Amino acid sequence: MTTKTAPVSSSPIIESRDQLIASFARGEKPVERWRIGTEHEKFVYRTADHRAPSYDEPGGIRDLLMALTEHGWRPVEENGVVIALNGSDGSVSLEPAGQFELSGAPLDNLHQTCAETGRHLEQVKAAGERLGLGFLGLGMWPDKARAELPVMPKGRYDIMRRHMPRVGNLGLDMMLRTCTIQVNLDYASEADMVKKFRVGLALQPLATALFANSPFTEGKPNGMLSFRSHIWSDTDPQRTGMLPFVFEDGFGYERYTDYMLDVPMYFVYREGRYIDAAGLSFRDFLRGDLSVLPGEKPTLDDWTDHLSTAFPEVRLKTFLEMRGADGGPWNRICALPAFWVGLLYDDAALDAAWDLVKHWTLEERQALRDAVPKLALGAPLPGGGTLRDIAGPVLDIAHAGLAARARFNNAGDNETGFLEPLREIVRTGKTPAESLLDRYAGTWDGDLTRVYAEESF
Repeated sequence: MTTKTAPVSSSPIIESRDQLIASFARGEKPVERWRIGTEHEKFVYRTADHRAPSYDEPGGIRDLLMALTEHGWRPVEENGVVIALNGSDGSVSLEPAGQFELSGAPLDNLHQTCAETGRHLEQVKAAGERLGLGFLGLGMWPDKARAELPVMPKGRYDIMRRHMPRVGNLGLDMMLRTCTIQVNLDYASEADMVKKFRVGLALQPLATALFANSPFTEGKPNGMLSFRSHIWSDTDPQRTGMLPFVFEDGFGYERYTDYMLDVPMYFVYREGRYIDAAGLSFRDFLRGDLSVLPGEKPTLDDWTDHLSTAFPEVRLKTFLEMRGADGGPWNRICALPAFWVGLLYDDAALDAAWDLVKHWTLEERQALRDAVPKLALGAPLPGGGTLRDIAGPVLDIAHAGLAARARFNNAGDNETGFLEPLREIVRTGKTPAESLLDRYAGTWDGDLTRVYAEESF
């Protein structure tokens, strides 16, 4: 989730809805300036007893942050407390229970993205060895109850923790017990954004299936392959989901603006503190009628903050965020951006992907999304068959898109090799979650502590 990495400056005052709409147009970039921003989270645990460390304890999350300053990372404070880091590789931030996130820099190609991921993981592992910490690559804590988990000292999380139980049953699980991989991608125009948004939403269930990696809850199988994905179905219906309006005629910046104006607020950030505005209306704020800040109108920073509080399967800011994947190991951190860059950053690939999904109805897309947490690649497709039947063809489209981009490393390799972990899943027919369940029932003999040895970075 977004971390404030600098004090709010003199951000422009928003006087009209038209200014909000225009904020999305400012994200448009020519093809040569398209970049790849990869975000990934991992669970931090004590190697001695697998406990999740608190922020303040010796060798805990604060010490982990400070250890990374040895690699050139710069501390970011909130109310005098270090809650993030900035550096040449992007930013490091904390999810609500101390999940450790790298929000990578915007990079030109996947070779750079995977190298960035590698640098970060080597740095945190080196710090972890000194502090007695390990890092687990899954989509959900496999053995921790909510009550066992610490809470990080970030003001927005206090507001969200109070609000989540009012609007859903699993929002606190989303905050405290999940990890994801995400990629942020650019668009050239409003029409380009619309097409990418539609393909991204329609094929997000396939990404969820390929990356499904959260089959355990509190020490035993939970009946799902991606419980993390299931959690989003009962978090907050006003700010999650498949956004059916994206597929309606006339969709564009204006319609997404209206959606965001209808998403209830969480907070307003003023003078270094978060003001609780949970459930209030940004439309009222736009009129100067927000009860917690009477007479004030929002700034562009307030709108940017508000955009970060909606959690649909694909999210629009001044770029598009693909949000469907569970956390996982290094090679799948590199595979997720390869999947989406291959599909969305080449016109022929984007057209081919759209041809696959454009005839699906609203009801069919939703049914697929609803089936994926439990069935993953076995989820039934519109018109017959399962997701497994299109996984290979979609990867072929992504492969062709990456090959067409022709981004080579020093060894002369293009970007297509980053799809190999997903090819292996299609070849074996088993998602990461199913492989975990096989080991749990087989060589692990029901001993879930084995997951720490085999699924840590």
